[in-house]
Order: sequence, then C-alpha cells, then structure tokens
Amino acid sequence: MRKKGGLGRGLAALIPPSPAEDVSRETASEDESLPTPRPSQDDIAFTGESAEAPDVPRETTPELLPVPGAKFKLIPLDSLAVNPKQPREDFAPEELDELKVSLGEVGMLQPIAVRPLPPNTVRVVKNEDDEDVERVFEYELVMGERRTRAARALGWETVPAIVRETKDEDLLKEALLENIHRVQLNPLEEAAAYQQLLEEFGATQEDLSKRIGRSRSQISNMIRLLSLPAGLQKQVAAGVLTFGHARALLALPNTDRQHAVAKRIVQEGLSVRTTEEVVRLENGGRIPDGDLAQSVPAKKRATKIHSPGVTDLADRLSDRFETRVKVALGQKKGKIVIEFGSIADLERIAKSMGLDSREN
Repeated sequence: MRKKGGLGRGLAALIPPSPAEDVSRETASEDESLPTPRPSQDDIAFTGESAEAPDVPRETTPELLPVPGAKFKLIPLDSLAVNPKQPREDFAPEELDELKVSLGEVGMLQPIAVRPLPPNTVRVVKNEDDEDVERVFEYELVMGERRTRAARALGWETVPAIVRETKDEDLLKEALLENIHRVQLNPLEEAAAYQQLLEEFGATQEDLSKRIGRSRSQISNMIRLLSLPAGLQKQVAAGVLTFGHARALLALPNTDRQHAVAKRIVQEGLSVRTTEEVVRLENGGRIPDGDLAQSVPAKKRATKIHSPGVTDLADRLSDRFETRVKVALGQKKGKIVIEFGSIADLERIAKSMGLDSREN
C-alpha cells in the first residue's frame, strides 16, 4: 500500500499556507501523517514508569508574514519532473538507506523545493520497462533530489514542497528570515530550518544570528542535532530528550554509546547536568554503573555544596534561556552565571526574562 508523505515542519512552518492547504494539513493529521511524528510510549520509554512525552507547542505567534513568490503544499510525486539542466547525482546506497530511516522516524523536516511548470508540460521519461514514454508534469524539482528518491523508495505518494514562483533569491530568503522568529518549533525542526536556509536558500550564519539573536556557535550546535541517529531525533522531536540532553549526547564517540546514555536519561530521569557528567566520564574511559555521585571522588564532592533542587533549577534555566546556566551554592551565599555569545544573544536572554535591554 502506498503512503502519503509525512508532513515536515522545519522551513515549511515559515510559509503561511493557502486556505486550501490548511485543509490538506488537517486531513493529513487525521490520516496520522503528522508534522513531526509523535512516538508511542513503546517507542520512547524503556520502563513502565517513564512519563508520557509532552506535546510540543504548535502555535505560531505572532501571525506569519506572507512570503512573496513561495507557498507550501503537498505535491504528488507523480507530478514531479527532474530538472533536465541539472545532471543527476549518484548517491551511495547507504546514504539513501540512512535517509529512509530518518524519513520514516521523524518525517521530512526539510521540504523539497520545486517550480511550477506551464500547463500540460510533456516530458519524455523512462517507464518500468526502460522504454521512452511521454508524461505530463506539473512541477520541476529545484532542490531535494536525494529526499525525493528516498520518499519514492518508501512508497510515498506525496511530499511536502516549497513551490517557488520567483527567481528573486534575496526576496525569498529575506521573507523566510523575517518569519523565523514568528513560529514555535521544537529543536529538531529548528535545526532543519536553519540548515536548509544555509544550504539551499543563500542565508549565512551571520544572517541567522542577527535575526534570531543567537551566536554562531549556538546555531552550529543546533544544526548538529541533525547528526544524531534517527531514533534519538525522534525523542528530541517528541520532547523526551531536551536540547541540552541531545547536545551532551553529541559528544559521545558512536551511536551505540549515544543510545545507551539516552536509555539511561529516560530510565533514570537524568538531568542535563548529570548527563554531561556521564558523557564526560564515558569519554574518559570510565562508565558509571550506579548513581553518578558514587563515581565522583569524595574529595571533589566535598569542595562544593550540591543540592538536587539547585541542579534541577540550573538545568531548567539552561533550557529556558537556551544557553548554559551555572548555579553555585556556597556556605553562606551563591551565584548564578548565565553565558551569552553576543550582545544580540544577551538581548534575547533579557527579553525572555521580561526585560527590555533598551530601558534606562
């Protein structure tokens, strides 16, 4: 049985859909083709005590601005022609296999880009018997051949696409950048949007840094989430693993260790700070089997006052401000250190605190 393609948010979330496409999205949701597939409890929990994954916010506030010359829609794969002026690329089978796993787990977070063809455009293509036949196509592929091939291999009937109706690259890029702070995305969707803007729409990290108020290193760290195994990406998309957890897992040398530590995060409810310590010990060749505190030398533990509540607060502050937050507790007083990468990043953090950095 052929399938509809999984709706991807990512960059597509920055483009307001037409009313007709709104209906398509609702229909897709009813057919369980969700923007980011939410794993079942069996997929993400390793013990019966693990809490159900929280819903990821989907609201877009404030309202998205129109993107001139582009619209988002699901298009039938059978209506899509390759660009005859662009030579077909040869992709290693293992690359396509990895992409198929990713598409099956988290959907297509980076929609392909196409351009509309004149009505009744006929192209000569090869059929299943390797014979030349004429067919009518509605769209021509601009970017995303590897994603298209993987979708076909999975038996998808439709794929999410950005239909580009303008050749003005700067106009399209600026419109997308203008909307990037107007939509709430989970970390994985955000990473996919950043990467696609950089690789396919001519944006630079400087462009992104100015628009979203984050340092280049923070943008790079966000994009690195896409290098996680598909199963872990699925947990990030579902909110089972936070961005802080995922960032810590990226420091591990291979996917087996990443999966093993992710399993501990879910089973034991490890905080981000504890996960970072587990990763540090693993990379040093020491694998803690029990409580992390038992693996840390007593002398080192005695130098600071540790409180589970303070550690948890530091982790929640790190997630809230999307940067590293350190909370140190002494005998009589303590301090909170919030790291920032640039003045724009500092202004973003101040705004999230409810402060206006321009106030005197």
